[in-house]
Amino acid sequence: MIKKIIFGLLTFVVVALIGFAIYAHEPEIAPIANVDRSQFTAETVAKGRVLAAAGYCATCHTAEDGALYAGNYPVETGFGTLYSTNITPDPEFGIGNWSEEAFLRAMHDGVDREGRHLFPAFPYDHFTKMSDDDVGAIYAYIMSEVEPVPSDQKSNELLFPMDRRFLQAGWKLLFVNFSRFEAVAEQSTEWNRGAYLVEGVTHCGACHTPRNVLGAEKKSEHFAGATIDQWIAPALTAENASAIHWSASDFSNFLKIGGTRNHGVAVGPMGPVVHAGVRQLPDSDLKAIGVYLAERAGAPARDDVNSEILKASLAKGKPQKSHRWDQGARLYAEACASCHYNAAQIALSRPDLGINSATRLAEPGNLLHVILDGVGNEDGLAGIVMPGFRDAFNDEEVAAIAAYLRSSRTDKAAWTDLSGKVAAIRAGRTAAQ
Repeated sequence: MIKKIIFGLLTFVVVALIGFAIYAHEPEIAPIANVDRSQFTAETVAKGRVLAAAGYCATCHTAEDGALYAGNYPVETGFGTLYSTNITPDPEFGIGNWSEEAFLRAMHDGVDREGRHLFPAFPYDHFTKMSDDDVGAIYAYIMSEVEPVPSDQKSNELLFPMDRRFLQAGWKLLFVNFSRFEAVAEQSTEWNRGAYLVEGVTHCGACHTPRNVLGAEKKSEHFAGATIDQWIAPALTAENASAIHWSASDFSNFLKIGGTRNHGVAVGPMGPVVHAGVRQLPDSDLKAIGVYLAERAGAPARDDVNSEILKASLAKGKPQKSHRWDQGARLYAEACASCHYNAAQIALSRPDLGINSATRLAEPGNLLHVILDGVGNEDGLAGIVMPGFRDAFNDEEVAAIAAYLRSSRTDKAAWTDLSGKVAAIRAGRTAAQ
């Protein structure tokens, strides 16, 4: 009896493994000798250029100081480090011998030309929502305008067994819905356009949605916020930490110019998303994204409520001599208040820190990053920069400023171990350099 049970279990395992192997197998798509660029119209190439920017393809496929789209950008995961691939039209080192069919399969199914499953650090689970025409336009742009670059591909540094590509077929089976975007009949055309862009090419959820132990987005916590590269990607829901609710125009303006009057500026990982990416979309698309995200974030607060919140924050921000006995208050007055103090109304270039999400998030990372490293030309609003205080203040002084802002400008619980968190961020940046 026991032998029959064991034999039955072994038979089941063998059949299951054979079945999975059949399911996981993907055939190679034959390479092409060259791409006939004359088939691509100027309009298609221009469309692809904008969509590639909106998907910030260059951000993840360009190493620091590397050639554009030549790969080897390190992507830190919970399972080790992945290095992005070369997607220039180089026939040997890039995708120059890929047909449009092969490119479509990679974007929609997460399988490369040779039939290998791609790791989900490449967000094909979002790109699968895109239409064939839009993916084809990106292909036309890459093959027509991107310079071919030969480059040696760095080897991934992943833990076993997560480094096994065929196992990604199982990950897809568990977590990916391979279907194109379908419009919601009850919503407007503009809302649906925004949903198509957000859930597809711009893949906002890839950073703003927390992930499970296997690295998949938690669908039940869509846009609930997540940590990325020691920064916090805030929630894009009603749970967003900002004191002032995000409206549709707030979202679209933020993505167009890199900041809003009531919510601060795009910095850290969000900087290139805006300035080298999404802002390239036409205004109509940015407006549509704003409409969709605002609906996902819930109904906007009344203007009179926002007005009272702003008045209260401005009043708290008024310098008080009695506060100077506190180290954080003194340092803030000396180094920060000259740019962040607003007397009667908030200036676009002078963010009020009392309503800013950086001072109100559960963790202080975003605020500490900005205090240490400032806001550069490539971030935030055009022509507006903020100096970093990495070399001016020690860990305890940066922590004191953060603690002062948290306690005096918000009604949130105090952050803990601020000095330790400052030291960790400082060390992380130093190691990266």
